[in-house]
Amino acid sequence: MRILPDYEHMGYRDVYTCLLHRYRHILGLWQPDIGPYGGLLNVVVDGLFIIGWMYLPPHDPHVDDPMRFKPLFRIHLMERKSATVECMYGHKGPHNGHIQIVKKDEFSTKCNQTDHHRMSGGRQEEFRTWLREEWGRTLEDIFHEHMQELILMKFIYTSQYDNCLTYRRIYLPPRRPDDLIKPGLFKGTYGSHGLEIVMLSFHGKCAKGTKITGDPNIPAGQQTVEIDLMHRIQLPDVENLRNFNELSRIILEVREQVRQEQQQQQEGQEEGQGRARPSARECPPGPAYQKPEQPVPAPARGAEGGGGTEKSVEAVGGVPRAAPEPAPSEAGQPFVLPAGVISRNEDYPRTCRMCFYGTGLIAGHGFTSPERTPGIFILFDEDRFGFIWLELKSFSLYSRIKATFQNAEPPSPEAFDEMLKNIQSLTT
Repeated sequence: MRILPDYEHMGYRDVYTCLLHRYRHILGLWQPDIGPYGGLLNVVVDGLFIIGWMYLPPHDPHVDDPMRFKPLFRIHLMERKSATVECMYGHKGPHNGHIQIVKKDEFSTKCNQTDHHRMSGGRQEEFRTWLREEWGRTLEDIFHEHMQELILMKFIYTSQYDNCLTYRRIYLPPRRPDDLIKPGLFKGTYGSHGLEIVMLSFHGKCAKGTKITGDPNIPAGQQTVEIDLMHRIQLPDVENLRNFNELSRIILEVREQVRQEQQQQQEGQEEGQGRARPSARECPPGPAYQKPEQPVPAPARGAEGGGGTEKSVEAVGGVPRAAPEPAPSEAGQPFVLPAGVISRNEDYPRTCRMCFYGTGLIAGHGFTSPERTPGIFILFDEDRFGFIWLELKSFSLYSRIKATFQNAEPPSPEAFDEMLKNIQSLTT
């Protein structure tokens, strides 16, 4: 039961002036600056409190489960009519904290009593508790050695930020009538890295998936799927779809078509006969995918499933052509993963509505040597989509986050595009 301060003698004018008006700029969605890991913070008015809730994906690999969330801080008025900030981190209850509004779209939090974060059992107890909350299991339950290393690395890195954090504002993507589905936030499977949060947005002739949470290979802020909406892919029948080589042949043929169109467009521009410069709502053509001299290592095939020991999956690419093909019926077509494609979650939909060519970004640890790699975007329904990373033989499944967020709409489409550029530049 929550005990509220006595506000009767203050009046709602005091509440508005000293609390709501003073901290109005921090309401909405924010991405914490936690190195490559990022995060999703939602700051809301809750009764006579302002509370910052950190939203966490469900436990891997249950991508369709609801989000988890925990409070990081809260603000309320004391009897002296001044706002009090309390840190909610740790397991010993609220304690003294501080918030500094750096500028309109940035603020920072600081804990003044970090001893409240410590446990009597020391770092080992803190790690075991964090592991149960973050992964829903113990380290002994995780047999994949590479996954154990990644988990321990994340704990060591993120625990350094329990004292002070900086947050930068993010917006939900604007919706337009011709969008393929409603844009928004999704949970996605990323091999040994577990579940991560991705923002799907539409930009005319392409769609982008931007990481809100990330990992040491592909950090938060980078685009993790970019779909070319002008290059539709027709899947073969189920029996042929089970053959990975058949799917690979289809995708690579489309990739070659994209490369030729880009080359023709470039030659036309050089001759002064190219098309007008694309608008901000279109995805300008990027360089054609170049196959690396050395093949990308295949993901580890241990009990933990997808996710390579050397590379991690992401996305980039997409080129316009004439016009999109008409959408198929809502009934969809049968779908099955080709043999040899690794999936963290076998409970994926067995029908899909449509598929498009896309490209994925893979990189070494520390976002080193990022490379573009072809793949296929599979739209299952309004709330789920998938992506097959061709060279990694890996499948990511995404499920919509259905929480309602207030104060998260961008003031303009241009403001949203600028936000995407800003969060990507922080990790480039």
